[in-house]
Amino acid sequence: MGKKMLGSKSNEFLENLWLLLLRAGSGAFMLTHGVPKLMKLISGDTSFADPFGIGQLPSFVLVVFAEFFCSVLVILGITTRLATIPIIITMAVAAFMIHGGQGFAKQEMALLYLLLFTTILVFGSGRFALGNLIRGN
Repeated sequence: MGKKMLGSKSNEFLENLWLLLLRAGSGAFMLTHGVPKLMKLISGDTSFADPFGIGQLPSFVLVVFAEFFCSVLVILGITTRLATIPIIITMAVAAFMIHGGQGFAKQEMALLYLLLFTTILVFGSGRFALGNLIRGN
């Protein structure tokens, strides 16, 4: 019945609009974590968790790259699927390694982001993405 009422073109429009809202919203929410970390890094404070033993600074730089730079790419829809991968890895590490033994309440936010960005990885950026404009689609 929905298809009769809206038509397939309307459904396609709504799907692409939803992907835009999902991308922009998820990326903006992630930026609320990435911007303070970027500012902390710029100020020279590099104290951070080191879950893989590569050092606090490299760990921190990787997280800033994921939470700030990759979030901006996701919002804009540029190399969207590729940009979600560092965010997904960061959220998996946060949920299962950093907060793994602290209970669901501590893991919840990372798991929500993991779900959102995995959805974007699976479905892509949609038509309303700067990457499509750049490629001429």
